[in-house]
Amino acid sequence: MNVNIKRLSADATTPTYAHSTDACFDLYASADVIIEPGEMEIVHTGLAFEIPEGCEMQIRPRSGITLKTPLQVQLGTVDSGYRGDVSVLIYNSESEKDEYCRHIHDIRGERTTTRGQYYAQKGIRVGTYIVRKGDRIAQALIQPVKQVSFTEVEELSSSDRGAGGFGSSGV
Repeated sequence: MNVNIKRLSADATTPTYAHSTDACFDLYASADVIIEPGEMEIVHTGLAFEIPEGCEMQIRPRSGITLKTPLQVQLGTVDSGYRGDVSVLIYNSESEKDEYCRHIHDIRGERTTTRGQYYAQKGIRVGTYIVRKGDRIAQALIQPVKQVSFTEVEELSSSDRGAGGFGSSGV
């Protein structure tokens, strides 16, 4: 399947597959974004996609970010009719702290010394992370989808499971 993309930012990176057998391709940040403890930020890719009609793009977390940092990439769906910047929501689940420090963690979980006027004036809260331009921030998959129609009925057919959910089959 070919998917047309449009560069909306000079700093955008074309999506890539890490391995030829991967199901998902990587999405990259097009700008630096600071994510403080307890905050959620939008991280732009700087790309618009022409997703084929009848398909969707699913945005998913990268396992390395989930394992090595408190950053949580939020699941997302990009519909075929959307032509704007595909962006990723990232939440920093680190507990909010009023302590300040002189370093910041990057998306790989590594500590880095901060520089610049912003940090000197504002201070860095412990647990703050930075997503840097060019970092792999999420993975995505383009899949066919089927639209359904709905019929309201008085009763549903029975099944072995019935209405059992949320732990009904054990922990």
